[in-house]
Amino acid sequence: METSIIIETIVKVIVVLAVFSALAGFTTYIERKVLAFMQRRLGPTNVGPYGLLQIAADGIKLFTKEDFIPANANKPIFMIAPLITAATAFIAMSAVPFFPEFEMFGYTVRPIISDINVGVLFVMSVGAVGLYGPLLGGMSSANKWALLGGARTAIQLLSYEVVSGLSLLAPLMMVGSLSLIDINNFQAGGVSNWIVWSQPLAFLLFTIAGFAETNRTPFDLLEHEAELVAGYATEYSGMRWGMFFIGEYANLFTISFLISLIFLGGFEPLWFIPGGLAIVLKVMFLIFVFLWTRASWPHIRPDQLMWLCWKILMPLAVLNVLVTGFVMMF
Repeated sequence: METSIIIETIVKVIVVLAVFSALAGFTTYIERKVLAFMQRRLGPTNVGPYGLLQIAADGIKLFTKEDFIPANANKPIFMIAPLITAATAFIAMSAVPFFPEFEMFGYTVRPIISDINVGVLFVMSVGAVGLYGPLLGGMSSANKWALLGGARTAIQLLSYEVVSGLSLLAPLMMVGSLSLIDINNFQAGGVSNWIVWSQPLAFLLFTIAGFAETNRTPFDLLEHEAELVAGYATEYSGMRWGMFFIGEYANLFTISFLISLIFLGGFEPLWFIPGGLAIVLKVMFLIFVFLWTRASWPHIRPDQLMWLCWKILMPLAVLNVLVTGFVMMF
């Protein structure tokens, strides 16, 4: 029995690594096409039909490009920083239930690597550790622009971790569990039972914090090209550079799954749509919203970012927790 569990877990880990690494590459293609459509241009067209082989071309370029390390860089830290970003992004996925249970060859498959009873806490905690990747990468590069990008990493990701954590307190109070499967099951019974209807403010706050934590426009101050060259990634090249962005896109999927599971009914059936397909459609829509926002909104300044976090979002999150507590009591 233990051997079968070990084999099943190894297979799940390999599948998650392979699928989401491929999806990270494919999402870069989709992002280029969506941005091109919204900006009235074509995007990738030359490599393969509709430019689809651009993904393979980018992969070949990253693997074959010269791996340059600055002479004055702290080389061990410089080399390990991209690994931290990519590893934490995939480790966080281990507690995310991607689909409902299904039968395969008479065997019940649970599409989650590790069903732990504090799944939300685990995912958020491991995701928070991921900030050390850009931070250490910027600090170890011996480059002033990279150092500024690393400093912005600290203020941005630490600040918005507070908002994301506080915004989830109210839904967790309602459910009474930190398990993502319990939260999903709490919303069984149809669209009217989705938590987003009883916690619209928490949904909005967590989504905004998700933009900041995944370094997406308008909160991509860690690598703002117009100000910092490429921020923390200025001195990176080849696959080390690629690992930062594999981690970024993997985090994008993790946040989208969390929003779907916690607020939008998760993998519960949606009208005539089976649960597995329903959560895929929700995640795809949320990914599109992330891309749509990048095409629509300008960057904001660091002082505006901090003002929004500490003077608007955090007080609203605390107020939402207090109101939810009073409603549950009385």
